[in-house]
Amino acid sequence: MKFGPANHEERCSEGHSSASTIATIEAALSADPDIDSSAIEIRMLGPVVLLEGFISKIEDREKAISIAAMIVGWENVHDRMLSRFPTQG
Repeated sequence: MKFGPANHEERCSEGHSSASTIATIEAALSADPDIDSSAIEIRMLGPVVLLEGFISKIEDREKAISIAAMIVGWENVHDRMLSRFPTQG
């Protein structure tokens, strides 16, 4: 798999930098009251957004991926989030 330069300009005609793309996704995740994004980290590898960290609900995974995809496109989102579900006891 070949990745492009360390910014998003190959896929985005606006030529956004990685930092601005990450900031946009972080802001969108933080603004959504239905998702706990406090343990989700966003990284860029070329034009690909990596969602890493932990989620506490299944719905958070789907929502985080969907939000990132609205910004960079479905083909540019890679999910590396781990589930940290509360144990029943």
